[in-house]
Amino acid sequence: MKILVAPDKFKGSLSAIEAVAAITRGLRAVWPETEITGVPIADGGEGFAEVLGQPLDGRWVRTQAVDPLGREVEARYMWVEAERLAIIEMSAASGLWRLAPEERAPLRANTFGTGQLIRHAVERGARKILVGLGGSATTDGGVGMAAALGYDFLTSDGEELALHPGCFIALTRIQAGGVIDLPEIVAACDVQNPLLGPRGTAHVFSPQKGASASDVVALEGGLNALADCVTADLGCDFRDTPGAGAAGGIAFGLMSFCGAKVCSGFDLVAETLDLEKRIAESDLVVTGEGRIDGQTVEGKGPAGVAALARKYGKPVLALAGSVAETASVEALFDATCAIIDEPVTLDAAMSRGAEFLERTTVRAARLIALGTKL
Repeated sequence: MKILVAPDKFKGSLSAIEAVAAITRGLRAVWPETEITGVPIADGGEGFAEVLGQPLDGRWVRTQAVDPLGREVEARYMWVEAERLAIIEMSAASGLWRLAPEERAPLRANTFGTGQLIRHAVERGARKILVGLGGSATTDGGVGMAAALGYDFLTSDGEELALHPGCFIALTRIQAGGVIDLPEIVAACDVQNPLLGPRGTAHVFSPQKGASASDVVALEGGLNALADCVTADLGCDFRDTPGAGAAGGIAFGLMSFCGAKVCSGFDLVAETLDLEKRIAESDLVVTGEGRIDGQTVEGKGPAGVAALARKYGKPVLALAGSVAETASVEALFDATCAIIDEPVTLDAAMSRGAEFLERTTVRAARLIALGTKL
């Protein structure tokens, strides 16, 4: 039997690489002689650069940038010298993980640090830049990033606009005179949300970043003003494009200010890792992530793995910290297993993620082995 292990990260607990290791240990405990191949996956969020960079012989480049509140930090991105390719995670500088819970400030947080990383890669000689979107602390439509690349954002009296989303309602003009030359940029994301409206980034995602009901209204108004100015001054309008709302709307900014193409993060990773061929050659596919629910079905990595497994008639087992057993989830996977099997605090569940994942894999493998004997 050939088993492919292809999980995403268990956010806050295990990287995709660590998840592969834990699942593999569990499988080996039951099937010590079985051929097991581990392929960590990502869909554009945390882990994207490492998962893509490793098979391409990439290495980390470290540089100074600012966090979502403008404080100087060290950040990194993956560099593939042979292709002059930079692989950047926007969360490296602008991620929610950079802020303590009490520091979350949705009306102030911006993506200037992500723009600094892009600029650093351009000045290093990048011919192509991949930007993974996810885990952001921001809802600024990419304005901070664009400012780091040379765009000017002005008020009606010609003054520079503060790069705080709470101020965007005062935006009246965008100037591109000082913008640096940019190579091809591809943005990888795992959501289809537009920039504005009930399914837009302010309404759906900003509450997860600390936004109150009044903050959501202010953010929506500012992003609407931004979209209007982009249309008037840059001659493009991506506000309704699926995925434009990804990572606080930075996908909209990358398309508008950088001419970026937005694609499925999972599809990009799957192509690079030759995942479809690996699945076709396997007898069992094991995937997983921190939580499996309705959002998984919307384009998360495990859903992509399951779709490929279905294409080739391969059974797929999904493991997760918790599982919402909805009809869409049940239709996606042949079996799902929640890995927390005893009463524990959230902190304990996170810190013991590898233990719980390995233990649950052993139980699942024994059940599969029992089923083959019936």
